Amino acid sequence: MSTVQPRLKRERRRSREIFERAERVLVGGVNSPVRAFRSVGGDPLIIDRGSGQHLFDADGNELLDYVCSWAR
Repeated sequence: MSTVQPRLKRERRRSREIFERAERVLVGGVNSPVRAFRSVGGDPLIIDRGSGQHLFDADGNELLDYVCSWAR
C-alpha cells in the first residue's frame, strides 16, 4: 500500500507577485514573522485563506497548520 503525498507547486508565481507588491507598499515588504525568510532563504508563504487546520496559499496549495495559529 503506497501513500501519495501531494507536492507543493514548485513555481509559486502568484505568491511571488504578491510579495513583490508588498515590498513596494509595506516597510520592508513584510510584517515581523516573515522577516525570518531573509535569513534562511526562500520566499514567504502567502496564505490566501484558512479553514480549521487547513491553509490554502495564493498558488492553490493546501497546507496543514501545525502551529495552529494561522487559520480561523
